[in-house]
Amino acid sequence: MSNYGQFCPVAKTLEILGDRWTLLIVRNMLCGMTHFNDLERSLPGISRSLLARRLRQMQQAGVIDKQMNGSGRQSTEYMLTTAGRELHTIIIPMMMWGEAWACGEPVGEELDALLMMWLMRVDVQKARLPKNFVAVQFDFHGVSSETYWLLMTPVDVSVCITNPGYEIDVLVTADLAAYHQLWYGRITYDEAIRDYGVTVEGLPRIVRAFPDWFAWRTANGMRHARAARQRQSAMA
Repeated sequence: MSNYGQFCPVAKTLEILGDRWTLLIVRNMLCGMTHFNDLERSLPGISRSLLARRLRQMQQAGVIDKQMNGSGRQSTEYMLTTAGRELHTIIIPMMMWGEAWACGEPVGEELDALLMMWLMRVDVQKARLPKNFVAVQFDFHGVSSETYWLLMTPVDVSVCITNPGYEIDVLVTADLAAYHQLWYGRITYDEAIRDYGVTVEGLPRIVRAFPDWFAWRTANGMRHARAARQRQSAMA
């Protein structure tokens, strides 16, 4: 952990959050990840020892709490404290700024289906679900072939990386790059279906309702950010 030797809120914040991977761990925890293995899978390139060290540093700084819930592999959970949860006021503007000024076209190794699933989990509008339990399967192809599931109720939403064994209400099939374009607001839902080969299958009333289950907040915000950049570039 760096020490800048300055009595300044920015310097003090960077002493806690400025090390490599730290803010990405916070981003993923804000999406709902609480288990070590989930955090590791969603951060390709981080070693288990470095992840453990970063979690320990954030715990010492009061950003997260470590909780033991029973026994077994998934018994340990890392939970954001009040201070940690308030970091969404940093992460969201960083996402907006990054889309406006730092992000070009994604390259293959940057496409992360698992992270996208966790981002989608955050934006599920539970009150809009058509019934008390909905299972959605996502089959991605293109850069990589991966399958994930969202299990959604009016109370909670879970991301599954192995087949949960439930009857599927909706099957989404998409090129991974195309679905990134959709989720980050570079194309609309209708464009994704019409022009990019994204398919959504299920009962007709369920398929019609599917896009309403998500707030698409990230997508809408990113679209506005990119428009602002384009306007500024045109005026330069």
